Amino acid sequence: MGIPTTRGASTAKTAPGKKTGAGVKKTTPAQQRKVTTKKKNPDIVDILAYKKIAVYRPGEEAYQRSIATANRLFRFSQPACVVQPESSAHVQYIVKQAKLQNIPITIKNGGHSFAGSSTANKGILLDLKNMSKVHLDMDSMTITLQGGAKWGHAYKDLAKGHHDGYIVNGGRCPTVGVSGYVLGGGLGPFTRSFGMGCDTLKQATIVTADGCAVTVKDTDDPESPKGKLFWALCGAGGGNFGVVVELKQVVQKLQSKDGIVVAGRFVWRSLPEDILTTMNRFYVTNWPDQMTIDSTWLCDLRDSPDLGVRFIVYYDGNKHHFNNQINKSIVHKELGNLLKCRTKAEKSSQWLYESLPAQWREDTEETLPESKSWSVYSSFAFENDQARIESITSIVKEELEAFRDKFKGEQVLAQVTFIHSGGQAAKRQRSDTAFRWRDAVYHAYIMVQWDDPWMGDDMRDFCRKFKARLRSFSTTGQAAFINFPDASLGPDAAQIAYYGSNSKKLQLVKQIWDKDNYFDWAQGVRLPHPNQSTIPLTPPISPKFGSSKVQGKKNDIAEMASKRADEKAADEA
Repeated sequence: MGIPTTRGASTAKTAPGKKTGAGVKKTTPAQQRKVTTKKKNPDIVDILAYKKIAVYRPGEEAYQRSIATANRLFRFSQPACVVQPESSAHVQYIVKQAKLQNIPITIKNGGHSFAGSSTANKGILLDLKNMSKVHLDMDSMTITLQGGAKWGHAYKDLAKGHHDGYIVNGGRCPTVGVSGYVLGGGLGPFTRSFGMGCDTLKQATIVTADGCAVTVKDTDDPESPKGKLFWALCGAGGGNFGVVVELKQVVQKLQSKDGIVVAGRFVWRSLPEDILTTMNRFYVTNWPDQMTIDSTWLCDLRDSPDLGVRFIVYYDGNKHHFNNQINKSIVHKELGNLLKCRTKAEKSSQWLYESLPAQWREDTEETLPESKSWSVYSSFAFENDQARIESITSIVKEELEAFRDKFKGEQVLAQVTFIHSGGQAAKRQRSDTAFRWRDAVYHAYIMVQWDDPWMGDDMRDFCRKFKARLRSFSTTGQAAFINFPDASLGPDAAQIAYYGSNSKKLQLVKQIWDKDNYFDWAQGVRLPHPNQSTIPLTPPISPKFGSSKVQGKKNDIAEMASKRADEKAADEA
């Protein structure tokens, strides 16, 4: 990792006429001293340590803690060093020196990436853990967060100040990194009320590939280089254009006049056919923007062989209005009663401090290095027209039942999670931000997890086939959500899956701000191809309805296939 030592080196010469041995010239004592005292240029670790930047090598305790990962797929990831800056100036110096030596940088904030994007096998792991300061300004209704802050840091300030009725449009899990969340679009408990996380971003400071700190704002001219960079950071900023060291977001006011949030979490188990019928109606319900209900179809053979659905509820309003909405929208009596009795209303500050972490305790524990499981993922962006939903849920039920029967007795889990979107997130145009999939009412992902290493091939094969059956129902037949990344996607396929036609503009932004492609990673935004200004759009996967139990609905299916063709055409327009 050191800088090459050949540049500027001088060639030793001998005194005229002097030879030694078989015609070998002899150097003078002064020349010998010059050769023996010449030092090689310092290693990157020494360069950074000299500036008093925390840097660690393999084997050191802080290094081992930083590279630890919950998903054992990435357990052998081992960068050359871990660097933990404490300021924007530190990050600038790191980027300048690393680029000078052509050493790659991987950025880590939280380490929640499904695809292992915050782990590194070479170069520098830039761990932002020491840059986690938060400044809440209720006068300006803004919150400023350093690039290494997690949502728990942001929520703590709101809770400590007892700012009931106010919220940051952030993530569900307190251990998720703020910057990764916002830069990928950001899907949270109140996305339906306030839009995507990036929709409430006011400004960002980013250290670009030349080592300069650049601040971009929502008020920048959208046709200017800064305006284009701000646009790109709103949904495609993770690791593509530089290291984001600070973000400023708007603090939002909840609708509830008393600052109340209704929330709850529980698992519902019933007969598979009851689950299917109930969830079909559930997903096509036109819920009010103040209501967010996430749902996860579970087949956890480590716990129970019975299929179940886990619900996580967030409602901006009081319990009376919540119960009325459930009575109106949920026909299944048992499920309706569970939604009412297993949720509670509380002040938003208390919810942020106690209930939200409790709701996500299980998920938080699974992201800790002590977790010893392997996991693979794949994600989708689903709209909720009835034919599409019935096709999707039928496939989910079939696949989870097949998983249960095939792997009975094994320590394995398969789940499909539907994260509730839509509402205000759908009100903006597809091209308003780099985040493209505004039409999705549910961002869903498959997770397959196993505890025993010999199950790996079977689990990957199951996930691959499951994904293939669902892919055609995703928007344009290919959409995926960058915050729920799929590690199996290749570079060009990933760009189209994550950004659709916004990929074209993103490549041009990349050309402005990182023309040497220094911030290069497996699923990153690419530079334009040499012979064209944009990458080719791949065709959508052809719908395959033969495996679904809705084959008889030929008119609905034909209409849905036509709609997907229209979506594709609109996306390319």
